[in-house]
Amino acid sequence: MLETWGIWIVLFATLLLGVPIYISLGISTIFVLTFSHIPLDIVPLDMVKVGDMFPLLAIPAFIFAGAIMERGGMADQIIDVAKIFVGKIRGGLALVTILGCMFFAAMIGSGPGTVAAMGTLMLPAMLRAGYDKKFGAGVCATGGTLGILIPPSNPMIIYGVMANVSVGTLFMAGMLPGAIVGTALMLTCYFIARKRGYKGMDKTYTTKEIIQIFRQNIWSLMAPVIILGGIYSGIFTPVEASAVACFYALFVGRFILKKLTLQGLWDSIKLTNITSGTSMIIVGVSVLFGRFLTLYEVPQTVAAAMLSISNSPEVILLLICLMLFMLGMFMETLSTIVILVPILLPVIIQLGIDPVFFGILWVLTNEVALLTPPLGANVFIAMTIGKLSLEEASRGALPFMLVLVAITVAFIFMPDLILFVPRLLGNYAG
Repeated sequence: MLETWGIWIVLFATLLLGVPIYISLGISTIFVLTFSHIPLDIVPLDMVKVGDMFPLLAIPAFIFAGAIMERGGMADQIIDVAKIFVGKIRGGLALVTILGCMFFAAMIGSGPGTVAAMGTLMLPAMLRAGYDKKFGAGVCATGGTLGILIPPSNPMIIYGVMANVSVGTLFMAGMLPGAIVGTALMLTCYFIARKRGYKGMDKTYTTKEIIQIFRQNIWSLMAPVIILGGIYSGIFTPVEASAVACFYALFVGRFILKKLTLQGLWDSIKLTNITSGTSMIIVGVSVLFGRFLTLYEVPQTVAAAMLSISNSPEVILLLICLMLFMLGMFMETLSTIVILVPILLPVIIQLGIDPVFFGILWVLTNEVALLTPPLGANVFIAMTIGKLSLEEASRGALPFMLVLVAITVAFIFMPDLILFVPRLLGNYAG
């Protein structure tokens, strides 16, 4: 009992002092193990185990592919096509931003990366068209959240590893919710634009121009088809798909669009090393942290406490989502997954809740977390692009955040919407 309390006290004390999450996890676990009967030999053994987690290889590859796509001009092409579909509708530039985020998300799997790519291009365009700066920043920040819901998704890969769930099945499960959330966000943009008088784009495309734009941009449009189509058809695994995405992005950016420079390639490599290195370290120490939780039966204790409140799956899910919404204000997406999945998964399984459904629900709560200060990674990026204060950027994202919360709650009572595609395409029996 002393060890259980000790690890949480040390963990939260270090986090409050501003110590990085991976160091906090490692210090708290090793500190408590030092005063327990568990041999410290398990520390290096658990670190080595991370090397056996094959699905994690997809994360640096998808990050690298996304960085190359942004610098190689593929993001520009996606926006050109999105303008054809929704540009003329009231609030067209905002709708183009959301639709562009949906396309780009289907290639890179990163929320902040999607904001950076789309926001840099679309926020200045919205401002030139007379859109309110706060609204534009909110649209970019919120559209970027689709980067972790529409597959491929880096948080889904981490969840799949931590929960021992098929990453491919999670990707399938994210398709329909991604389409629903994207549509809901575009409707929100439309109603706000209608209220504020934002007009659509004046440009009218002839059939010849539309065909020409599709021909010019076909290489970028084929990227999600190749990546996701290959996964769902069984041609390659998610890890192999990430490698395919890298080679495809390099080929298109350098030899087709000819916009990828050696400097752009070097910048992509540096970004990948920094981002994926941080992720891998967190996962590594989380394995050790999870070992401690298992040995001291912390998940079982939490499960018993939650089940004493209610035996209703919906009530428990609502409580978990509320907790994740609150934690998302202070902890980044990856941290909540690696710390809490080993604790909450036994509760979910005991209640008979499908772990794939729970994984997508978790990602939905992470979408909200990307918009909630003081952490809110997407809001910070949009704030930087738009040169706004945190308060202004957060206010612009607030209507969209409320929509995301409402959709998350709705999915709790409609799990079949999340599991429909895996059952249809993957013969999933969950």
